[in-house]
Amino acid sequence: MNDRHLKKLGLDSVQAQNAARICIKHAEAGGMSGTQIRKCLHRVAKAPQRHLNDPFFAPLAEALTGRQAQTVVTGVRKTGKSGARFQQWGTDLDPQAVLQMEQACSLPVAVRGALMPDAHVGYGLPIGGVLATDNAVIPYAVGVDIACRIKITVLDLPPEGLEDERSERLRSAIETQTRFGIGAYFQHRRTHAVMDEDWSVSPITRQLKDKAWSQLGTSGSGNHFVEFGVLQLDTTGLGPDTGRYLALLTHSGSRGTGAEVCTYYSKIAQGCCKGLSPDLRRLAWLAIDSQEGREYWAAMELMGRYAAANHELIHRHIAEHLGAQVLLDIENHHNFAWKEIHDGRTVIVHRKGATPAGKGVMGIIPGSMASPAYIVRGKGNPDSLESVSHGAGRRISRTQAKKTLTWGEANKLLQARKVKVISAGLDEVPAVYKDIDQVMASQKELAEILGQFNPRLVKMAPAGERPED
Repeated sequence: MNDRHLKKLGLDSVQAQNAARICIKHAEAGGMSGTQIRKCLHRVAKAPQRHLNDPFFAPLAEALTGRQAQTVVTGVRKTGKSGARFQQWGTDLDPQAVLQMEQACSLPVAVRGALMPDAHVGYGLPIGGVLATDNAVIPYAVGVDIACRIKITVLDLPPEGLEDERSERLRSAIETQTRFGIGAYFQHRRTHAVMDEDWSVSPITRQLKDKAWSQLGTSGSGNHFVEFGVLQLDTTGLGPDTGRYLALLTHSGSRGTGAEVCTYYSKIAQGCCKGLSPDLRRLAWLAIDSQEGREYWAAMELMGRYAAANHELIHRHIAEHLGAQVLLDIENHHNFAWKEIHDGRTVIVHRKGATPAGKGVMGIIPGSMASPAYIVRGKGNPDSLESVSHGAGRRISRTQAKKTLTWGEANKLLQARKVKVISAGLDEVPAVYKDIDQVMASQKELAEILGQFNPRLVKMAPAGERPED
């Protein structure tokens, strides 16, 4: 869109036109069509005050109203009897996600919280929510998919292989070396030391060990993926030199077993916390020093090792299938609870859809199937409980995506970004996610970027699969 078109919309000032160009870039990255962008620009120009929190067009609204956005909201909030406070990052957060964070901080066991810029509504604690508690663990604040995690490996294969006939070998590696879908399993089971551990730490893990073994090395559904892409490393000291590399990126967790652990212990917690209002029932907790609390903690940690084993096997078997060597690997949980020291006391830190970002801690933050993922190093910011976002965050729900989006529009963006999708649902196309670069800009004080991964070959569960996330 040129200057003449912008002036027709009434955007006469250089400031407004520059802001409009930024918005257009963000909207295109989010999968919006040219027609949709023009309509949105018209609406913003007509009533800018209504669009100050728009995920794509806020910069233009701010330019037209003279309002300066705050990329980080640092105001302390106090809610409920506990007086627990939290800080939030980002300016376009779903009000319902903020409300969920306020409700979590009203719990008598709450100590402090933080809300990441990718936050959206979840069960109990919002996704993107971080909550520190006193001697209590909340199953739903860990999440349904316990120990959902991200892993990237850098391979000694040329990235140019994504652009020519060698890409078929990469596609074959993905399709043969893991499985997608709710009931996905391997007929010939994979082996890993995690299956030799004590699975009798809780009744539910003992009962589901066989199922977990059959699903070992699978990828699940929802927003879980396996991707090949090009990694641009911008720093030394990680192993490989700076430069461009072929890399494999995966996102999945503890599969059906982790979900069953969450359901089982959340019901027990609700029985222990009778009297909670309906809004708080999914925030029911277990005392860490109770029998049930110890069982859940042991099961959660086992699910952490199981989820790590899933990723290890996917990456190992794909590398072996390709005859490739691994030059670097990085991974992190983002649905878990840790015992940590904050404000001079030991607390239980729940990170539900949030990445650990202690000083020097490595992590990975993905965008969408057509936008970058970033390798980051935590800055150890105490205000965020040493956390950073776990992704871009959803802009629209799965239901809304299926009603309003089309593969036609999505494919235009995918083709422009040179992304090939093996399989995925319409509820995971780029337009459902926030602009990852806006998210990263809003949390500069939480983590530094060390490298950028751009996806090129993507596989997710086929359309119609019920999400696990």
